[in-house]
Amino acid sequence: MPRVTDATAPRIALVGATGVVGTTLLQLMEERGFRYRDLALVASARSAGREVTVEGHTYRVHDLDGFDFSGTDVAFFSAGAKVSTTFAPKAAAQGALVIDNTSAFRMDPDSPLVVPQANAHELDKRPASGIIANPNCSTIPLVRLLKPVQERWGIRQAVVSTYQAASGAGYSGIDELRAGARAVLDDPDNAGVTGTFSPSLAFDVIPHIDRLLDDGFTFEEQKMLQESRKILSLPHLDITTTCVRVPVVNSHSEAAWIECHNTVDRDELVHLLAEQDEVTVHDLKTHGAFPTPRTAGDPNHVHVGRVRVAAHNPRGFWLWIVADNVRIGAALNALQIAEALTERGVL
Repeated sequence: MPRVTDATAPRIALVGATGVVGTTLLQLMEERGFRYRDLALVASARSAGREVTVEGHTYRVHDLDGFDFSGTDVAFFSAGAKVSTTFAPKAAAQGALVIDNTSAFRMDPDSPLVVPQANAHELDKRPASGIIANPNCSTIPLVRLLKPVQERWGIRQAVVSTYQAASGAGYSGIDELRAGARAVLDDPDNAGVTGTFSPSLAFDVIPHIDRLLDDGFTFEEQKMLQESRKILSLPHLDITTTCVRVPVVNSHSEAAWIECHNTVDRDELVHLLAEQDEVTVHDLKTHGAFPTPRTAGDPNHVHVGRVRVAAHNPRGFWLWIVADNVRIGAALNALQIAEALTERGVL
């Protein structure tokens, strides 16, 4: 059983334990056999007092206000940037190593931004801030593919359009999409349900995620630029994005145009991507094959298809990418950070 008495196993606290990422993280800990000797589930006052069963053990959810992190080795935060901004530094000051799944510390120079498949070396020592940042859910699958491409051919530019699922907004996003779809199916003139999304996401697409910035881009689009540069240690990398919310319950998709410094051979590209850990290339054997959010397969893999090197510009190619945004884009990446820290003896 992952819950052990071994004194070398970490003591875990999970902030946001009742949210979609938190509950998925608990599932993954069980699936992957992550060893721990103590587990504290923490949430807002609204969820405090609830009982949650994890691997046959029942835990009462603690109220974050006043929770003492001094008995915690690793604290996962998945409760929003405002919560992390307030409480993650407090947890770190009390001795916990924080793995934060929000935008609060991603660009903090004292907090590494980590995708283990791309920059695991950042985990060789404890960060000065005591906080390790988990990247954006659309950045993670992208940089996992850009890393080997950069090493082989060098990247001149990336142009990316995302097609992001309702689950990116948590349980409220999923519930609103389903309620809106039912309302429109019952009455085609119904405007749908709004609140988390505006306009209604049911049978529509919304080219706007997160707040609008002065330059016309959204914060979601800015995050993909800044985070990719930091993770890949390429401060001048040219990446531009359009982030779109689509009426899909779970799993984000991306259409990515990558232009390299050198000519790219398609067969070599396909095999290079297929060699990466936890990456499935769908047209490895069937030219033109592609994944979709519903058909991709293993939710713990990044899925790639429609690999096309442009005849008019053989330095450039297109990828179609699908990844489970709750797992690959959040909970799994956070857990793999903890696994890597354990392997390195940092915990």
